[in-house]
Amino acid sequence: MSGLIVRLAGPLQSWGEHSVFTQRDTLRFPTRSGLVGLFASAEGVRRGRPLGDYGLLRFTVRIDRPGVRMMDFHTIGGGLPRGVPRPNGAQRSREKATMLTRRQYLSDAAFTVAVEGPEERIAGIAEALRRPHWQPFLGRRSCPPDQPVLLRAMVDDPVSELRSRAPVARRLRSDELPEAEFVTEGVTPDAEEITELADAPESFNRYDRRYRPRIVSVETRPISAHLFATGPTFWDQLLAYAKEER
Repeated sequence: MSGLIVRLAGPLQSWGEHSVFTQRDTLRFPTRSGLVGLFASAEGVRRGRPLGDYGLLRFTVRIDRPGVRMMDFHTIGGGLPRGVPRPNGAQRSREKATMLTRRQYLSDAAFTVAVEGPEERIAGIAEALRRPHWQPFLGRRSCPPDQPVLLRAMVDDPVSELRSRAPVARRLRSDELPEAEFVTEGVTPDAEEITELADAPESFNRYDRRYRPRIVSVETRPISAHLFATGPTFWDQLLAYAKEER
């Protein structure tokens, strides 16, 4: 087994778990389906292709900066007839064809993720993140990530790395403890929150999307205070950390 350390940050992110029709939600941390989608995009995996080997991966998410949840009131249609007819079979008039949607995003959020898996699989994903086939995105195609996404590759113990070495993009207040929330797959002994999510993808086929449920635990863990930084200091620390694996 081996692992990666990846950083997910950008102006906007959206990690939907039960988005349907005109309502598009986001969780407060990256979903498994969103992470698999990011890697699949980088590797050039088309919709409908089997996702079995992604099931070998295990994710631990550190919430560095939770961001601010925002709602985008969105319109679709632009005056063109909608494809879904009325119950009587008639199409809506062109004047009434616009669909209204509400889409949630996280603004200015940042996460660092430890990815564990078979060494050969980890090596393939790392190479794809360095030279992506298609643009990776943070849950939705309209949400490109800041660079670098890949911080470290072929890490022996990525979870330990996440807890003790990867820089945190946040300034500590004078009254704030140096700690962060971690989202771990399965049930952990010190979990403060345990929840079931329907976000483990079995198929991304446009006409046959399927997801399995999984259990995740959320817990707060202490982190060394020297890992917290913002501005130029943070970027100096982050780039120095990322260069160690080259």
